Amino acid sequence: MPPEMPDILSEFRERALAEGIPPDDIARWTDLARPCAFLGTRGDGPVVGRLGGPLMLPADAPDPWCKLAATIDLAALPATATDLDLPADGHLLLFADPDPDRIGEGNLGSALHIPAGTPVEERPVDLDPEWRNYPYETDLPEGLLRLSTDVSLPYYTSVYAPGQPLHCVDHPEHPHAHELIEVWTEMPGEGIGLGLQLGGYAEDEHWAEDPSVAAGREAARAVARGELPAPDTDVRPEDWVCLAQWVHGLDGLEMALYSWSIARQDLAARRFDRVYATMTWNP
Repeated sequence: MPPEMPDILSEFRERALAEGIPPDDIARWTDLARPCAFLGTRGDGPVVGRLGGPLMLPADAPDPWCKLAATIDLAALPATATDLDLPADGHLLLFADPDPDRIGEGNLGSALHIPAGTPVEERPVDLDPEWRNYPYETDLPEGLLRLSTDVSLPYYTSVYAPGQPLHCVDHPEHPHAHELIEVWTEMPGEGIGLGLQLGGYAEDEHWAEDPSVAAGREAARAVARGELPAPDTDVRPEDWVCLAQWVHGLDGLEMALYSWSIARQDLAARRFDRVYATMTWNP
């Protein structure tokens, strides 16, 4: 747990009580808190990765089908920065296709873990012609990523109704979810800035359902279509969590929220080939 986490949640409780939210509802909400890491290009925190290239891959790794968004040095991340079962070392590469025209049409990215000590070499970026002009004929941002730790609370006011894949219902255990989120977003320093959030909860502009759970359902359909490898064990949509969320600030996509999600079982098994990326956009 980051050392500042209890203080942040204590201030949140005080602010929520001042809004008239019942203490029991506040307690159930804060019980859901997750530590997360924020990787931004500003500040004075330790460097733990970079946005953009160069693309360093093992010689036998296949060419990626979309662009490199970030490379993260996992050995530089404190073990308590997130509640994710990340590898202790090596590099995590996140690839992205932030194309709004493909939202809802399949996996928008991928991830690759390169174990420590694996020989790598720079790979020329030569995407398939289908992808060469995306997104909007612009390059993805570049820069060193510096670490700060934070706390994350849910950003969803509804839950998935089993048997109704396109429908969400009010969150029965958290009737004050919307008010709690409002309090959280008004906390000093909260809200997603430009950069990467590792772990925690993903956010989308709808505040309807956990985006990682929604990604888990999309991933299950992708497995059925043969577009994503099958899991080693039974995986439910509610087992999916946020691996990373990216606010990139690309021209024309300033309000886009881009997420890589993974099932906890897949993360434990190092099945990064099953990462599923999604994006919401409010132009």
